[in-house]
Amino acid sequence: MERHRPHRWADLTPAAGAAVMATGIVSVGLHLTGRQVLSAVLLVLAAGLWVVLAADFTWRLLRDRDRWITEADTPPALTGVAATCVLGTRLALSGRHPAAAVLLAVATLAWPGLLITVIRHWRRRMPGAAFLVCVATQALAVLAAVLAPVYGSWLARGALVLFCLGVLLYGLALFHFDPRQVVSGAGDQWVAGGAMAISALAGSKLLPSPLWTGTAHTVLRTATLTLLGLALAWYLVLAAAELARPRLSYDIRRWATVFPLGMTAVACLNAGPATGVHQLSTLGRPLLWIATAVWLLTLVGFLRRAWSEAADPTP
Repeated sequence: MERHRPHRWADLTPAAGAAVMATGIVSVGLHLTGRQVLSAVLLVLAAGLWVVLAADFTWRLLRDRDRWITEADTPPALTGVAATCVLGTRLALSGRHPAAAVLLAVATLAWPGLLITVIRHWRRRMPGAAFLVCVATQALAVLAAVLAPVYGSWLARGALVLFCLGVLLYGLALFHFDPRQVVSGAGDQWVAGGAMAISALAGSKLLPSPLWTGTAHTVLRTATLTLLGLALAWYLVLAAAELARPRLSYDIRRWATVFPLGMTAVACLNAGPATGVHQLSTLGRPLLWIATAVWLLTLVGFLRRAWSEAADPTP
């Protein structure tokens, strides 16, 4: 009997969602700094890859349920939620609010089940992907806060709850994180800093809301600046570790390096005007170009790997 031909996306893993996150957040940063053409190009790439991954997710859910269930237990499964929100945030910044609202609804429906499943299968000494529980939650907070001025203050209140929950989840993930990954990780160790950065971004998106005044506004501003300071500290530690022990070969988890780099830049660009510390906006610009350069290098690594595998006749 002829063997059934495998699904042509069979080699995709949940970690591929980090490529959408990375491309989407760099697109956001380029949009914020006025590089609209480059930003639009990356938006198209992010949207196209998101469609491919969504189709793959649906195919596995319908045709390969065992594999879908197995992969849903792992932290990278949450990249689907985060990627959907990052793409939605970029669309919202372009005024495509209905499309962004649909993506927020999709991500919100997927988030609780995946979050609970992932946490139930946590173990000690995990890689940086453990922090995706925080990233996915804060990505929802960011998109909800961005859409709140359009669809109502109830979204801002929900975003604040998600923001607080995300910070709590960061602490839980830190307890399970293997610190040796800082010098031995294949790329996703950077999520330890990226989770802090997206938490700061969520705070900066909440700050302009008229719902928070007086002490509440002061506390939120202080929390935002503290989280961003921690994200920058992580940035320095992780960059020093990369220099001390270079890991130059391509790995799909390198997209999980690009995302924190881009997210730290975007958090600085947003936190500057939101908190009144405008030096942060100045810092965000060179950080964005670093993230863009690493995005390009990672893309080249991916294309070289794909070309090599396509040229290899081995089945």
